[in-house]
Amino acid sequence: MDPMLVSGFLIVLMLVLLALGVWVALTLMIVGYLGIVLFSGAPAGAIMATTIWGQSWSWALTALPLFIWMGEILYRSKLASEMFRGLAPWLAPLPGRLLHVNIASCGLFAAVSGSSAATTATIGRITIPELTRRNYDARAVIGTLAGSATLGFLIPPSIILIVYGVAADVSISRLFIAGILPGLMLVLLFMGYVAVWASFHKDRIPPAEPKMPFWQRVKATAGLIPIIGLIVCVIGSIYAGIATATEAAAVGVIGALVLSLLSGTLNWASFRDSVAGATRTTCMVTLILAGAAFLSVAMGFTGIPRNLASWVGSFELTQFQLLLALTVLFIVMGCFLDGISIVVLTASVIMPMVQAAGIDLIWFGIYLVVVIEMSQITPPVGINLFILQSMTDRDLLFVAKAAFPFFLLLVAATILLILVPEIATFLPSLMTRG
Repeated sequence: MDPMLVSGFLIVLMLVLLALGVWVALTLMIVGYLGIVLFSGAPAGAIMATTIWGQSWSWALTALPLFIWMGEILYRSKLASEMFRGLAPWLAPLPGRLLHVNIASCGLFAAVSGSSAATTATIGRITIPELTRRNYDARAVIGTLAGSATLGFLIPPSIILIVYGVAADVSISRLFIAGILPGLMLVLLFMGYVAVWASFHKDRIPPAEPKMPFWQRVKATAGLIPIIGLIVCVIGSIYAGIATATEAAAVGVIGALVLSLLSGTLNWASFRDSVAGATRTTCMVTLILAGAAFLSVAMGFTGIPRNLASWVGSFELTQFQLLLALTVLFIVMGCFLDGISIVVLTASVIMPMVQAAGIDLIWFGIYLVVVIEMSQITPPVGINLFILQSMTDRDLLFVAKAAFPFFLLLVAATILLILVPEIATFLPSLMTRG
């Protein structure tokens, strides 16, 4: 049978199952199983069993539950409120004033949580009431939070980078290092936009508050020391080559428990809830990865990835044209699927094309995550939008409009990554030389 007809049938089947509300992991397994049964003579049951088992004990996955648990512990701590008090005195003089605290707080919390949704909920819980009380423009408050919280996907330790590393079989430690400069680039883009916007909309920014004496500002900054110390321990140990991603994750969990204990928020209830939350999330992600691994193997038996790569290759697209087409594809998928699902659904088909085009897989992982970040703030399935809608009682359209400028900034960041790939590859290259 024509490979294009086979792939079309399987894609339609997948979309129908997803539309019916079937779990993503089960959808992947069903499509993979039927693909082997209908279009291959291989033993589908045996392949499913061995693939899922092989995927479930992958050493690379051991970092996943630890980083998720670290984020769950910190989510229940006083870390976000300490960050607000520490950052506010220094960022208030900038054009846009305390709106920058949203961005900086999201960047810092992303560096210890690894989750965009957790970053949105945790930082929003602190900054929305504070900025609203100070009469900051509601659309600006929501927009900066929605856009900046996407940094949880990119700035290490990122859960989605772990998922990509497992799916693409590349070094998770190098992916973490590669995400640092693009993450800082996005922070600067967001803060630059806020400064320019505030300069043209001075009437929507409240008057400056009394300037805090220098030593009081220094004293307030003490609240930043714990989180910066944790970031240095986790990411610094990886960059220095003294710890793998899994070992750094264990250090992060211990550090998060100590910080939570010192802040007085660690008790049996919070500990139990953090373990339960991390277990639920880990099980969900691991099951999806197992389904994706099986689908990838099944696609290999049907020959779809090879034929699709040949079909795309027949168009003789340049790297730029291929990346442009993939960007549009991922943006459209992001309107209906979450980031992890996009990675696992496309890995088996996209990776052969990417490798055939000679694109560095470490760079592609960062590019992919930046594009997928857009899915967090695009309706109708933008997770950040739903979280902010529930926190602010605003309608989804209002929240989506507030986040739209940051969607455009993410598009600009994607273009910059394509034009200047060294933004993502420079630090990993230094790590390799070392």
